[in-house]
Amino acid sequence: MVVSAPGRADFLNTHQDYKGLPVVPVAVRLRCYAVGALNNSRMVRVASLNLREMGEDYRDEFSLDDLKLVGGGWFGDYVRAVMKSIMDQGYHLGGMDIVIWSEVPVGAGLSSSASLEISIAKLVSELCGLSLDKRCLAEIGYRAEHDIMGIPCGRLDQYASAFGGVIVLETRPPFRVEELEAWDLTFVITDSGEHRRIISVHPIRQNEINEALRILIEEVKPPHEIMQHLAYSYYETRWEYLVVSLEPYLETIQKRLADRIRFTLRMHKSTLYAIELLRGARPSREGFIKAVGEDFARECMLDFSDRLQVIGAIMNYQHILLRDLYEVSTPRLEDLRYTLLEAGALGAKISGAGMGGAIIALARDMESGEAIKRACARKGYTSAWVSTPDEGARRETSL
Repeated sequence: MVVSAPGRADFLNTHQDYKGLPVVPVAVRLRCYAVGALNNSRMVRVASLNLREMGEDYRDEFSLDDLKLVGGGWFGDYVRAVMKSIMDQGYHLGGMDIVIWSEVPVGAGLSSSASLEISIAKLVSELCGLSLDKRCLAEIGYRAEHDIMGIPCGRLDQYASAFGGVIVLETRPPFRVEELEAWDLTFVITDSGEHRRIISVHPIRQNEINEALRILIEEVKPPHEIMQHLAYSYYETRWEYLVVSLEPYLETIQKRLADRIRFTLRMHKSTLYAIELLRGARPSREGFIKAVGEDFARECMLDFSDRLQVIGAIMNYQHILLRDLYEVSTPRLEDLRYTLLEAGALGAKISGAGMGGAIIALARDMESGEAIKRACARKGYTSAWVSTPDEGARRETSL
């Protein structure tokens, strides 16, 4: 049995899924493949071809009757956690032999972990006849990484890999998914070569937001129309209802903390407008100014009859927010982004948590995308992929 699941690029509303806000990921044509068969025992044996090629320890073996994590970043823990996540739902599993091979680069902001989790969940579903749908696969992968492995992720990665295409994911229960008809988009995803772990970025920003919220609630004490939507937690705060400007109340807070709040609200507002465009709405100057503000709009020379150009401008705006208000860019990421834009990308922004990883750029078409990729290679950024949206988790073939 062979199954696969795609990596994903972080298209719109980065760093918002753990705040309960809608996010827009895109599945890319880089996939994690899992090959497996039942072995009539209670033992699971796993091999990673990628790790074998790198000369590293590439085998794991464990019993389903004594399923514990190893720790220390061990690759087999992802498989163990998925198995536990499935069994925690009441499913009975048998032993199996699994071989994994992935095209998704590790640490590049393209969700190598989620593609692994979803491919394993899909493989187990097929081998054991569980008939798990896309939503079930996504939730199993999320619980494996967040609840069992203790990594502070949101649901974006797992849902993007399970569903595929371009989706709008509502990150509050019941986690509604809207599958957009946006298969004609072309992206260039380029790895900066700087790699980081999600755990080194997310907790710091989350703690900063929580501290900013505490100061707002306990010290600033804005009026009831604002206070009723605030909470001490970044997830419990109802950001989507904060339609009254918080700016006067942020002025008294340390700038670094206030900027984390500004980022959250501005990122969300621009994403809502981009989603309208992806659904087919016609761009307008008035709508664009409302979404990104007059200062940024003034710098943009846009043809508002060109939907792709406007979407690209929103990507550029969101990158600026990530760079200036969330501070998750690096000099190398900035150089890479400049290379992409200079080569003809309509827009480019950080994909993933930042502080390394990849930049996602919007191209006019595949021909333009290939030209942008070549320009990146000439500047030394040789790990780049041109991709239209790809399918979600799927069964490839039977052996």
